[in-house]
Amino acid sequence: MMIRRALIALTVFCLIPGLAAAAEEKKKDSKTTYVPIETLTAMVMASNGRHAVLTVQSGVDVPDPALNARALSVTPRLRDAYVQVLQTYAGGLQPGAPPDPEYVGRRLQQVTDQVLGKPGGKFLFGGIMVN
Repeated sequence: MMIRRALIALTVFCLIPGLAAAAEEKKKDSKTTYVPIETLTAMVMASNGRHAVLTVQSGVDVPDPALNARALSVTPRLRDAYVQVLQTYAGGLQPGAPPDPEYVGRRLQQVTDQVLGKPGGKFLFGGIMVN
């Protein structure tokens, strides 16, 4: 029984470095095309007349490697352009009205293409809410 436990332990210790090397190699091979964007917020009026916050969680999917590198380098500019669009939209939103994700998504996609310089990046919603 003791010999069996020792053999199992020895086998596990021999396999761990091989598994770690395989996982690290896989990580090097698979490049992600997703560019995360920090949470975007804008102030809106709630139905009771108080201020509320429009929150959008998002990212950009850019499969083209050259455009992906550009998207990573201009992420702060993307975020700034997104916040400007959201603030303008939130300023015209009726108090208590829900946001229109289709309209917001279209506008943010247009801004994505403008900032990146050409189409190729897809704006992705993680979530949109008013709180």
